[in-house]
This record gives sequence, C-alpha cells and structure tokens, in this order.
Amino acid sequence: MEWLTAPFEVAFVQRALWAGILVSAICALAGTWVVLRGMAFLGDAMSHGLLPGVAVAALLGGNLLVGAVVSAAVMTAGVTALGRTPRLSQDTGIGLLFVGMLSLGVIIVSRSQSFAVDLTGFLFGDVLAVRESDLVLLGVALLLALAVSVLGHRAFLALAFDERKARTLGLRPRLAHAVLLGLLALAIVASFHIVGTLLVLGLLIAPPAAALPWARGVRGVMILAAALGATATFGGLLLSWHLSTAAGATVSALAVSLFFLSHMASGIQHRRRARRAGPARAATFTATPTTRPNET
Repeated sequence: MEWLTAPFEVAFVQRALWAGILVSAICALAGTWVVLRGMAFLGDAMSHGLLPGVAVAALLGGNLLVGAVVSAAVMTAGVTALGRTPRLSQDTGIGLLFVGMLSLGVIIVSRSQSFAVDLTGFLFGDVLAVRESDLVLLGVALLLALAVSVLGHRAFLALAFDERKARTLGLRPRLAHAVLLGLLALAIVASFHIVGTLLVLGLLIAPPAAALPWARGVRGVMILAAALGATATFGGLLLSWHLSTAAGATVSALAVSLFFLSHMASGIQHRRRARRAGPARAATFTATPTTRPNET
C-alpha cells in the first residue's frame, strides 16, 4: 500500500490534493448548470477569454488572479450584453468575444519575449505549485459559489428547463443568466491556475456529465460530481507521481475517462433492464385473457 500513500506524504502533493478537492466542489456547483443548459462552448470561451487580463498582469508584474478576474468580468458583461441583441444569436456573440479576447491576449503576449513559461502555466496550470494562500482563496471561492448556488437555485432551475416559465414566475431570467455567468466565471478563475484554461473544462464538465445518469435531482448531480472530481484529483496525482506525467493534465484526463466509463456502465445497465423488461411484458401479455365477442 506504500505506492498508494507515499505521494501524499509530501507537503506539496498534499496541498495539490486539497486544491483539487476544492476546485472539484466549485466546478461541480457551476458545471452542473453548464451541462444542463448545454453551455460547454460558453465555458470554453470564458476560460480562453482570461488570457488578456492574465497577460497584462504578468507583464506589469501584478497578481495573475486579479488580471483573470478583470477579464472574466469583461467576458461576463460582453456575453450578457450581446445576449440581449435580438438580431444576433448567442452563439455568434460568444464566438466573436472568444476570438477577440484570445487574439488580444496573443497580441499582448507577443510583445514580451519572456512570457513563454507564464503562458505554459496559464494554459496547462501547475497544481503541484499550490501554496497555502491559494488554498485560502479557493476556500473563499467555494463559500461564495455555494452561497450563489443556494440563493439562485430556484431561478437557475427554472431558467434551465423553461425560460418563459421563469419569466412568468417573476424570477427575472436575464438577471439569473447574468448571475449564472458570474458563477461560471468564478469557477474558471478559481481553477485556471490549478489545471490551466485548456484543461479546466475537464473538471467543469466531465464530472457533472458523468454524474447525470446516476443522480436524482440537480443537488444529487452536484454532490456526485464533486465526489467524482475529487476521485479524479486523487487518482490523477497518484498516476502523475508514479508515471512522471503532467499532474494537471493527468487529473483532467482521468476526469474525462470517468465520464466515458460512467456512460458505458449506464448503457450496459439500460440494455440489461430492457432485456429483463422484454420477457416480463411477454409474460404479462400471455397471462392476460383475450376478450372475444360472444358467439351467437
């Protein structure tokens, strides 16, 4: 059992594990709504839209997290504003913001000849470099995400299944959508320096999507998704330690693998139930007497 526990006796791996667990919980709260509403493209655009703010912060010697927050705020405001334009589809607006913010980030990066290492960290993260102060920030982000999820649960639920009904119930769907974008931005900003923007969708989408066939209700999906994300974090760190692979990428790849395993198991279970239901229906049909008209 030493191979299972040895990596987590090291302090920086312990911090990485706690960081991954906190990020998994945050991503479960936001990612469940992303999966239910089919907002994966928006999540991808939001994660890449952080690049300009992070690039400016790095070039000025500032805090990368502050730069990410500013970019996330700009993306959230832009998506919200373009979503209210009647002649422009939401996907078109998101795509334009995605390309525009990413291009601006690359332009800023190209002005610096020493930004390659920072850009690598931005894209792929460095979960093994997590500090205790990062854990505190992640804890605060989790509390904030939990508060937003609890307070906005009814509005988010109505928005996910019937926007017109949400409007009829006076739940202000536009405001709910803007708050949901803020929750998504919070999850991405909190996660990008752990697993990177290219890999953040692994923890944001894969665990909730894997939990969907097994959980009953939105809260069940969130709880199971957080557990699956924590499992992917533990397993990914363990594999990366023994195989000498990139920790963040290994965690994300394992999360995606859990999604495919979940849906394979769900498909097998569905086929077994269908086979069992077939003979039962036939037996019920045979046992039921056939009603015939009286012969005269």
